[in-house]
Parts: sequence; structure tokens; C-alpha cells
Amino acid sequence: MRHKGGRDSGQERDVERVLDELYATAPPQFVSRREELAARARTDGRAEDARRIRAARRPTLAAWAANLLLHAQPTESRRFLALGRELREAYRTLDAAEIKELSTQRTSVVSALTRQAATLARDAGHRLSDAALQDVASTLRAVLADEDAADQWATGRLESTLTPPSDFPSASGTTAAPKARAAPAAQRKDELAERRRQKREKRAREAREAAEAADRRLAERRTEQEDADASLRRAQEELQRAQREHDEAEKRSRAAADATAEAERAAREAREESARLLEELE
Repeated sequence: MRHKGGRDSGQERDVERVLDELYATAPPQFVSRREELAARARTDGRAEDARRIRAARRPTLAAWAANLLLHAQPTESRRFLALGRELREAYRTLDAAEIKELSTQRTSVVSALTRQAATLARDAGHRLSDAALQDVASTLRAVLADEDAADQWATGRLESTLTPPSDFPSASGTTAAPKARAAPAAQRKDELAERRRQKREKRAREAREAAEAADRRLAERRTEQEDADASLRRAQEELQRAQREHDEAEKRSRAAADATAEAERAAREAREESARLLEELE
């Protein structure tokens, strides 16, 4: 896409990469990093890029964690977005029992991805509070429920928490029944029912796989953390052992120096005594 002033696609990609980097920056460092990147663009003569960068707004901690999740887990994120599209379609066509079943599956996936976002934030040096975790979960539920919310999250540049629409079913399935296609179940064709069953099974399988993949990622992160902690402990033990060996070596060196000085003194006295005796003999 070309902007005013003859901007080419290469320049556009450059500023998009800069904005992606900026929104991956933790909120406490966001403003200083934004000013640095905007100043660099101005220095390079890219006034429009500088304006876009300067217009970026610092995200909340929860929004930043949701952005991290999108960038760090692209495969799971794409599948999550696809699950949202299918759930929204299901809500327009399925009955209350089927909606409840799908909503329960949705809850497990949202929980797994919320844990993954918390781990990513913690690894980046910021532990999420319970309130922030709730905001991350709210954002993910909104992504599943609302196409506009999904599009916003897909940019990786959220600035605040997203809220799911009130008429989308909760995990309990307690909400207003879908307005579309309210025909009695008895009038449905067997073929349509079979297609829906197959679609439910497919969505359930993909939701379960997405949750399992997120849990595996979380387990890998925890294993990496445990390995890092163990390496740190070993390094500290090695340092302590090296310090003890250094102290012992210093003691031996001082003792050897004292022994050498004593031997030199004794040798000097022996030479002096020998010289004195020779003089007496003469």
C-alpha cells in the first residue's frame, strides 16, 4: 500500500516491523522506546513514520501479555482465531445444547492460553496479577466471540482489554438462544445433523489439541526455568568451591613465603657464622 509522499512498500514494511517491536515492549519501557524509535525515524527523514510511531499508545499489562502471546505462539494463535470463526458460525446455527458443549471446550482453551500468556509475561520480567489474568482471559473470550475483536488481536497491537459481547454464551451456556434458524429439531434433516456432528467433533479435536499444545509449551517453559535455576545453583556452588580453593591457595602461598623467608634468614646466619669461624682460625 502506498501512502502520501510516495512511500513504497519497503518503507511501509519497515514501520510495521518497528510498531510490532514497540508493542512487544513491556509497558514500563514503552514510552521511552517509542520516543527513541520516533526520533530515529525523524533523523532518517521519515516524518510520516515518526508520526505513526509517536501516535502509538502504551498498552496495559494485560493487553501487552495478549500481544506477546500472539507473537510468541503464532501456530496456536492462528488455530485460536480459526476456532473463533467456527464458534461464531456455530452460534448462528446450533441449538442450546451444542452451544453449551462448544462453550465448555472454549473455556479450556482460553484457560490454557491465559496461562501461557502469564508465563511469557513472567519470563519477560513482569508477573501478572489476578486482575490482569482476568483481563487476558476476557480479551481471549472476546476474540472468540467477536470478529472485530479477533481482527484487533490479530494485529498484535492491543492497547487495552477487550470485552466479549454480552449475548455470547458463557461456559454454562446460559444466554439468549440464537435467533437464527430456530426450527424445531424434529424438522432437521438427518444429513444436516450428521454434518453438524462431524463439525462438532472436528472443533472439539482442534480445541483439545490447541489446549494440549499450549500446556506443552507451558511445561517446556517451566522445564527451561528449572534447568536455568539448577544451572545457577551449580554455578554458585562452583564459585563457592573456587573461592574456598583460592583461600586455601592464598594460605599455602603465605605459609610458603614465611618458610622461604625463614630459610633465607637461617642461611644468612649460617654464612655469617661460617665466615666468623674462618676468621678465628686465621
